[in-house]
Amino acid sequence: MPESATPLPAPAPAPLPALAGGALLPRLVASMGGIGHLRPAPGSWGSALVLPAALLGPEGCLALAALLSLLGWWALERLPAAKADPGWVVVDEGAGQCLALAALPAAAGAPGLILAFLLFRLFDITKPGPVGWADRQKGSTGVMLDDLIAGAMAAALILALRAASPFWAPALGLPEMGF
Repeated sequence: MPESATPLPAPAPAPLPALAGGALLPRLVASMGGIGHLRPAPGSWGSALVLPAALLGPEGCLALAALLSLLGWWALERLPAAKADPGWVVVDEGAGQCLALAALPAAAGAPGLILAFLLFRLFDITKPGPVGWADRQKGSTGVMLDDLIAGAMAAALILALRAASPFWAPALGLPEMGF
């Protein structure tokens, strides 16, 4: 290269690819890393993904529910198509399932996890009372809120069953609350 020639600048790094309906990162958050694209029943896959969080205990599950809720609202605000709650959006199921798991102690076994999973999915799918009301709300609030309420209802029922000890809690494989 002659001395008078100036070197060409290095090429700029390629931007993150955009996907249909929005940017890559919000879509990855909303689908919890792509889990929401599994079929059948993507909501159940999203709920199952967070079941190991039960090992964190109630405080860890509540913290994860809060984190997923904040990330979910952030992602949904950036994905206009996701505000209609398409099946691939499962971050809301992850957050709601974490609320249901927060009713379990860290020592809960498989029966407790199965109960928390089934109760949350039952309330999320059937949308009784306040869950249905929240589901009818518009935008990212409605997408997130119905699952958070379903998770809270599942947690309340689990806590009631644990409080009804000594019969129900051991029968369901749950530790007693020990009031």
